[in-house]
Amino acid sequence: MTMTASDVVVRRAPGGELSALSAAGCMFRSLGDPARLAILRHLAAGEHKVVDLTAHLGLAQSTVSAHLACLRDCGLVASRPQGRASLWSLTTAPELLDLLATAERLLAVTGDAVALCPVYGEQA
Repeated sequence: MTMTASDVVVRRAPGGELSALSAAGCMFRSLGDPARLAILRHLAAGEHKVVDLTAHLGLAQSTVSAHLACLRDCGLVASRPQGRASLWSLTTAPELLDLLATAERLLAVTGDAVALCPVYGEQA
């Protein structure tokens, strides 16, 4: 399926196109941290406790909790209590997984250009 610029639907908001795209920019910033992407990858396999994520990722509990709070505030993950712990899961798994798969395809096409970008690349 080929998409053109006219196929992209932009939510209309007071203030014009930039205001309408602000929410999209915020969403992409929430996905802009490798640790948050790793957390989402683990949650795509099913529910996890923070302790499980810290073991998988080798990050401190406070770091994982802060990333989960960010993802929760963005509406991407949710938790439910299980005893004294909480189980975390994706809230919109199909859409999020589609977005990440599309990003992988875009990265395959652009190669190292994003990583080498002087503004947003790995060395920036």
